[in-house]
Amino acid sequence: MMHFRIVICLLAFLFTGLYVKAKTYPVNNAAEINRLVLLPGDTVLMLGTSWKDAQINFKGTGTEAKPVVLMAGQPGKLILSGNSNLKIDGHWLVVNGLYFTNGYSLNDDVIIFSKTASHCRLTNTAIVNYNPPDKKTDYKWVSLYGSYNSVDHCELTGKEHQGTTLVVWLSDTPNHHIIQNNYFGPRPPLGANGGESIRIGTSEWSMHDSYTLVQQNIFDRCDGEIEVISVKSCHNRIGENLFYECDGTVTLRHGNDNTVDSNYFIGNDQPNTGGIRIIGERHTVAGNYLYKTTGTDLRAAISIMNTFKDPKLNEYWQVKDAVIENNYIIHCKNAFVIGAGKNDKRTVAPESITIKNNYIVMPQLLLDKKEKPLNSLITGNKVLGTPGMDGFTTVKNKSLQINKYGIWVLPENKRIPFWLRTTVGPQWKKALPVFTIRSGK
Repeated sequence: MMHFRIVICLLAFLFTGLYVKAKTYPVNNAAEINRLVLLPGDTVLMLGTSWKDAQINFKGTGTEAKPVVLMAGQPGKLILSGNSNLKIDGHWLVVNGLYFTNGYSLNDDVIIFSKTASHCRLTNTAIVNYNPPDKKTDYKWVSLYGSYNSVDHCELTGKEHQGTTLVVWLSDTPNHHIIQNNYFGPRPPLGANGGESIRIGTSEWSMHDSYTLVQQNIFDRCDGEIEVISVKSCHNRIGENLFYECDGTVTLRHGNDNTVDSNYFIGNDQPNTGGIRIIGERHTVAGNYLYKTTGTDLRAAISIMNTFKDPKLNEYWQVKDAVIENNYIIHCKNAFVIGAGKNDKRTVAPESITIKNNYIVMPQLLLDKKEKPLNSLITGNKVLGTPGMDGFTTVKNKSLQINKYGIWVLPENKRIPFWLRTTVGPQWKKALPVFTIRSGK
């Protein structure tokens, strides 16, 4: 019996790959990658500096301890051009150090995590100016299907054509994706719907849970459309990101129970810069820093919408039980709008909202109340440099101070912007632009 157990254990170890020696496969083209049978711990090393029209299907099964890795031999110097794209299809796969530029995709999105991909990671990779000749051509640069996948320390810059830059696609089970420490570089105005930098979900799937985390990313002049990030699902967190001079907002467009916290919206008085737009139920908007945004109504610093009666999935659902607290709103044109977008169709007022303990400094308009909210609480908010009103108390200038980073804070607050204390974007890229917080009016 003892010998039988030993044999069973040995077979189990061999089956899981624990006793299989990991291999490194140097490759020169996509065809060589596509025919590999990869086991836990294997590494595929992409040689050279120029891969044109490479259609890569990276497929394999790794483990948490021994992922399968696809990486450039010279990260950042290996250029995927022409009509190159990549599919990530498996479990515990890592892609590292690729650079897509000087081309465009013909059919598929540029990088796709398959529907069965899980615990896969895209890191240290860039897609820059990878645009088709016709800007009406619609494809995404990164599509996240599957579950527990991540995109980190990447750069996505210069998307000029139709289609969201990065999309999270939903299924019947939550996906739990992570999008963090990426640099979303300038995206010019598209002039049409579909120019978001990130979209989480779709209207049809908007009442499903996603649990996606978007954290410590930089969105630099991402002007594709009014929704820089469009949340169309439930239970997501948009936390501690920088939105720098972006012509647009973080929009909780569909779905419920989302959190937008600790983000920086630095408008610097640029046209149409906005903050956070709220639609749906039980959202939390807390601890955000909004500076010199110029947007009004739907693009206000905090925009709480009027909505439809008996809405369809792709329409506007009533704002209920939103909590908006501990935000800093500094020199913004419109601090709060309640009933934003009110018209003949958007007739349903927000209900049971709480606006409390926010600091507002010298807004041009403190509260634009287009609609009276139902059963709501506005209390404990502090205002500097402008007359108060119900729920907003005027306080002395010494209540806040500007720290050495140009951020208005309470004296005891040691808030340090995340981009000054962590790495954002690919390691092989040159330094990021300097994100200036412009003082004065």
